[in-house]
Amino acid sequence: MLFKDLFTISSSALLRQKMRTILTIIALSIGIASVVIIISAGKGLESMVLGELDVYSPNTLNIEVRVPGKGETGSATSMATGVTITSLKNDDMEEIVKLPNISLAYNYVTSQQVIKYREQNKTVTVFGYGADAARVDNLKILEGRFYTAEEEKSVAQVVFIGYKIKDDFFGEDTAIGKSIFIKGKSFRVVGVQEEMGASFGFDMDSIIYIPTKTLQKRFLGTDYAMGINAHVIDMSQLENTKEDVEMLLRDRHDITDPDKDDFKVTTMEEIRSTLETVVGGITLLLIALVCISLLVGGVGITNIMYVTVTERTFEIGLRKSLGAKSKDVLWQFLVEAMILTASGGVVGVIFGVLISYLIYLGATGFGLKWAFAVPIYAIVLAIGFSTSVGLFFGIYPAKKAASLDPIVAIRKD
Repeated sequence: MLFKDLFTISSSALLRQKMRTILTIIALSIGIASVVIIISAGKGLESMVLGELDVYSPNTLNIEVRVPGKGETGSATSMATGVTITSLKNDDMEEIVKLPNISLAYNYVTSQQVIKYREQNKTVTVFGYGADAARVDNLKILEGRFYTAEEEKSVAQVVFIGYKIKDDFFGEDTAIGKSIFIKGKSFRVVGVQEEMGASFGFDMDSIIYIPTKTLQKRFLGTDYAMGINAHVIDMSQLENTKEDVEMLLRDRHDITDPDKDDFKVTTMEEIRSTLETVVGGITLLLIALVCISLLVGGVGITNIMYVTVTERTFEIGLRKSLGAKSKDVLWQFLVEAMILTASGGVVGVIFGVLISYLIYLGATGFGLKWAFAVPIYAIVLAIGFSTSVGLFFGIYPAKKAASLDPIVAIRKD
């Protein structure tokens, strides 16, 4: 029997049970839509997370403190557990920048402070960044300038503010030359950053930058940093430069065993690769969970097709008594199962794409750097998997239908 005839017969049989067919397709489409949504969301999440790294040049080396003998860096993890690591000094940064393949470097610390302008108060994150941060990180300046190396060296009370701080405090007026107060100390605004949005959990428009030494000496009373960012001149020597930094810091910190390093040097490519692995792993886990639901749907297909065979016993017997072969009956029921699952796949893909787009609109509405992407492989995977499920789980009821004895089948009705 030609496939065209099989398709016509199978379609007619499914249309005779419209409600059952529609409900089965909807049930399957939910699982397929979930696959498309998860893959699309994974791509959106990946673009959002990796997009946060765009502020850093690929030529950047990041040095962070860590608990000696442990893998995690200490700038965030140790602070959360109450551990303070004081081994990375300002002098370390000054020595790092002297390395042949390093052109710029800055050390950084952070703090939470209340800032005040006239009658307005606001709690903000203060970034103590070195003067070279503007060039290492390519900070975008809306008006004014970033503070200078001379201002940092003299522990000047100058501040570079985020876009929202400027808008909240000064509105349409210029902020340059105005003074804001941090713990009663007057800081002169020298520049305003362009609107940035959120980055790694920080509202970059609601932060302020002051010279590292100013934050250390005026507020924290320390001379150590949470980390250092350094700009590499020749990318082809990136790994060698990383090793040079590690050797320099081990020598300065009297470390002979690399396993006891109190710092960690990381390239932007390594950070990007780690984030890609994490996001990819989460996406694969979610896809695996959804595929389990699709397998459950496949069992449902088996149950529905089995019931269909039971209901159409007389029809099967009549067809076989009129000359239909067992393989014709077998393929009819297999095609019915594949039509159900393929239809569920198409409907699921359509709904998956629509919902993915709505997620994109919602994410961008909240200011997230979300990308709308539905890879072709997601569509092929969804439809191919659903059709394969139909073929696999339709075999048993199809074989049962094909094996019916026509005389017994007719008598049973």
